[in-house]
Amino acid sequence: MKPNSGTLVINIMNGGKAEAYEGVYQCTARNERGAAISNNIVIRPSRSPLWTKEKLEPNQVREGDSLVLHCRPPVGLPPPIIFWMDNAFQRLPQSERVSQGLNGDLYFSNVQPEDTREDYICYARFNHTQTIQQKQPISVKVFSTKPVTERQPILLTPTGSTSTKVELRGNVLLLECIAAGLPTPVIHWIKEGGELPANRTFFENFKKTLKIIDVSEADSGNYKCIARNILGSAHHVISVTVKAAPYWITAPRNLVLSPGEDGTLICRANGNPKPNISWLANGVPIAIAPEDPSRKVDGDTIIFSHVQERSSAVYQCNASNEYGYLLANAFVNVLAEPPRILTPANKLYQVISDSPALLDCAYFGSPKPEIEWFKGVKGSILRGSEYVFHDNGTLEIPVAQKDSTGTYTCVARNELGKVQNEVQLEVKDPTMIIKQPEYKVIQRYGQVSFECIIKHDSTLLPTVIWLKDNDELPDDERFLVGKDNLTIMNVTDKDDGTYTCIVNTTLDSVSASAVLTVVAAPPTPAIIYARPNPPFDLELTGQLERSVELSWIPGDENNSPITNFVIEYEDGLHEPGVWHYQTEVPGTQTTVQLKLSPYVNYSFRVIAVNEIGRSQPSEPSEQYLTKSANPDENPSNVQGIGSEPDNLVITWESLKGFQSNGPGLQYKVSWRQKDVDDEWTSVIVANVSKYIVSGTPTFVPYEIKVQALNDLGYAPEPSEVIGHSGEDLPMVAPGNVQVHVINSTLAKVHWDPVPLKTVRGHLQGYKVYYWKVQSLSRRSRRHVEKKILTFRGNKTFGMLPGLEPYSSYKLNVRVVNGKGEGPASPDKVFKTPEGVPSSPSFLKITNPTLDSLTLEWGSPTHPNGVLTSYILKFQPINNTHELGPLVEIRIPANESSLILKNLNYSTRYKFYFNAQTSVGSGNQITEEAVTIMDEVQPLYPRIRNVTTAAAETYANISWEYEGPDHANFYVEYGVAGTMASRQVDIATQGWFIGLMCAVALLILILLIVCFIRRNKGGKYPVKEKEDAHADPEIQPMKEDDGTFGEYSDAEDHKPLKKGSRTPSDRTVKKEDSDDSLVDYGEGVNGQFNEDGSFIGQYSGKKEKEPAEGNESSEAPSPVNAMNSFV
Repeated sequence: MKPNSGTLVINIMNGGKAEAYEGVYQCTARNERGAAISNNIVIRPSRSPLWTKEKLEPNQVREGDSLVLHCRPPVGLPPPIIFWMDNAFQRLPQSERVSQGLNGDLYFSNVQPEDTREDYICYARFNHTQTIQQKQPISVKVFSTKPVTERQPILLTPTGSTSTKVELRGNVLLLECIAAGLPTPVIHWIKEGGELPANRTFFENFKKTLKIIDVSEADSGNYKCIARNILGSAHHVISVTVKAAPYWITAPRNLVLSPGEDGTLICRANGNPKPNISWLANGVPIAIAPEDPSRKVDGDTIIFSHVQERSSAVYQCNASNEYGYLLANAFVNVLAEPPRILTPANKLYQVISDSPALLDCAYFGSPKPEIEWFKGVKGSILRGSEYVFHDNGTLEIPVAQKDSTGTYTCVARNELGKVQNEVQLEVKDPTMIIKQPEYKVIQRYGQVSFECIIKHDSTLLPTVIWLKDNDELPDDERFLVGKDNLTIMNVTDKDDGTYTCIVNTTLDSVSASAVLTVVAAPPTPAIIYARPNPPFDLELTGQLERSVELSWIPGDENNSPITNFVIEYEDGLHEPGVWHYQTEVPGTQTTVQLKLSPYVNYSFRVIAVNEIGRSQPSEPSEQYLTKSANPDENPSNVQGIGSEPDNLVITWESLKGFQSNGPGLQYKVSWRQKDVDDEWTSVIVANVSKYIVSGTPTFVPYEIKVQALNDLGYAPEPSEVIGHSGEDLPMVAPGNVQVHVINSTLAKVHWDPVPLKTVRGHLQGYKVYYWKVQSLSRRSRRHVEKKILTFRGNKTFGMLPGLEPYSSYKLNVRVVNGKGEGPASPDKVFKTPEGVPSSPSFLKITNPTLDSLTLEWGSPTHPNGVLTSYILKFQPINNTHELGPLVEIRIPANESSLILKNLNYSTRYKFYFNAQTSVGSGNQITEEAVTIMDEVQPLYPRIRNVTTAAAETYANISWEYEGPDHANFYVEYGVAGTMASRQVDIATQGWFIGLMCAVALLILILLIVCFIRRNKGGKYPVKEKEDAHADPEIQPMKEDDGTFGEYSDAEDHKPLKKGSRTPSDRTVKKEDSDDSLVDYGEGVNGQFNEDGSFIGQYSGKKEKEPAEGNESSEAPSPVNAMNSFV
């Protein structure tokens, strides 16, 4: 092993055998923090064995027959490269007729007399051993027989009608078809039910080999090769299955944690078949590794909780299946480090004005430090949209201006310390071309000059470069480059072009271009190029049942050679007037042998093509009607899919007119249930492409075939396809549903798969319905919103993310097929544990005195558990923004305010406030406040110059304010016409109260008198009159909302309750009053636009919820109709 390295060197140059080092090697690197291991490295020696002795008989072949010369090379490591040569070491020529297969054999589609020779030699080259082995020469003698019989194609390789091929994902797929026949067959490739992948498909060996690179699972399917000549065709279907060695979806990554932190290692891989995931710790299987209480393995995830420094280790994830494996190392480093800034101190950054500036602050620390930026030594923290703060600590100024120049300070802090660094930014003026070169027209042998005058920052040194046509100026003394110009002497035609002035500095670059046109002698008339004239004199000769020869005379080329001819045909019997593409031939060819189909009335025309375009079509040839025959092919894309639980719908693609090969085209549809000893059931139909079989069992497989026939007979026997009758809803629900709660927001659900026979269809997966029943901290129910997660395939578990902590949930599982969902499993109840709470809803500091401050707060919006206490931390801040000692106070969870005493006068304090559950502390909110300098009389505020601007649905209100800071503003408004009455609340006036008391006393006296008279026996008819003549205008007071009967506001402006006001700091406490704008809108708090306009909308008043705590229950009074908002 090399010193100071992990490299292992095996040297057999000075003796020793390679076989002695054959084996599997693995490297392990270890220190006190853990151990990492490498992938397995396999070493095998190369081998180049000799050819086995064999007696080769001469090959005597009749002209036109096929022939295969076998190579059968010895098995080497790696496999050898095969090629055929003669005794003179010249490669044997290969063509569509003679070619070498992938196995090294030499194939002759048909032999010719010139194939006779005695030195067909197969060579095997072993690259690693740099040796070439030679097979004994093979003799071939071709004897002629007259006439030579033409033959339709047959496949030499592969044999049979179908074969299979398995390839791995990412490899190169090679499929081969070599056919015999005379004339030599032409090979075509198609993919059944799809297209060959574009940009990844190549044809080799005269289209006999189909090559697809970088194959994936989507390339699985049936590939058909078709060999054709004028006598017929033969085909072979290769079923390709793409498997996959494991490949990464999420490889585990190194993890840096602080003591007490949580984290996860995730190792996700895919493959076909699905890979198995296993974990190792420091190279040892995790099951037998030393125990770590902070570690928990959950399949492809390791969960770390409250780690300690001893938890540091290197973990290995192994994902393997039968085709390979993946191995990845991930270092879990438990580290406690104060912040460090890695960017050099006082680094200088220079940018051009109006361009972005990026100031680096590379840092390191554990826990991860928080980064803050300041401008200047005593500047305030940078915030706002004019800055962008990147996660790596970089400060970005998207549009730097001249006033952005200065010193910037980066501060990194965590709980272990704080560190800062300063950098300098200089913003320069941009470089500009104030006088650009202009377009010039100059006569030959004249003189021309281009100007390029620039303006630049005085601290930058510019360089000026001239280019001609984006290249360097010619090395010619006629080109004179001055400080501000370019001069060209004795201009020639070669000087014609575009001249560019480029100005470069270290920070920017600008350019400007101009065109120089040199006036030359009048040009000679240009040659006129045009599309060719159409061919003429089309003639049909050699008419046979399945072929004919077409010849023609080309038209004028029009100064552009004809590159090719396109032949089109018309079927006057089935599609008169419609021309179809037949074939095309090179421009040097004027005859072509055309393959024909039976029962077609052919006419042909020819189109000539050159670089300019296509000619007009020629006049049609004479018509030629071919004889009828049995169909050559059967319908394609045969499928059987049920639309109902008791039927089977058989569909196919009908043959086109010319494919019928004769009159009376029909289809014989046959079917029988698979794996059941049933006879075929058949029916003959015409002019349709669908047949429905009724009364079938639910979702059973059927064998299906569709055969074409016409008046002359049947097509060849069709291939069978498998279909299924209709699906029905699944019958049973998944059983044994179990829930494993991983943490406060994540749970894993398991279930047993349902029996496949009860699915009654194609199993698509399982759906998990889950919903929150209630929060365990609030004990209040809410609208149930069910969530659905779908797990594809035959999975038996799934993860439920995004759960709310300290809550009760229910779930059930259902199986899904193509028809729909099956019954739900019994609801399973599970509970999530407590989590850390959210930050308190608000923190407000009021009533500043010389030595005290009053703090008020709201409980967290999401407690996520039972609150145990509040933590208040505060510290003074001096004039240089330095922080003093930190004081911490723990407050009971049932408190909502606190008075801090014994503070320093005229001092600014910073407060940090957060809530705690038994799990830990939540996010904190911060606030700052100042104790007053001296007890002084309060300065009462004054408002003046109130102005309004009304629109259709809102009004803008502005004013000037004089008075102390931190004031709350209240705006009162009312309906037009009632403002005078709203200036004074009469309900609070003494005279009004006295009047109301007098009226009440008078009514009481009248009631007493009436009662005495009635008791004395006198009649009092008022009651009877009221019963007989009820006054419809008199309505009792409504008890449900506390308002007077029939009172409404025709303007749709609902009055707010008296005293319902919101402080201007936007802090809203539910305990103060329920009389908010939410009651009068649609659940949206009233807000102000940036210009101060109110943007809430009013609607009918919602039903009030029961009052809680010290909420106000005062109802709005029509007397006090003043509306208020903040």
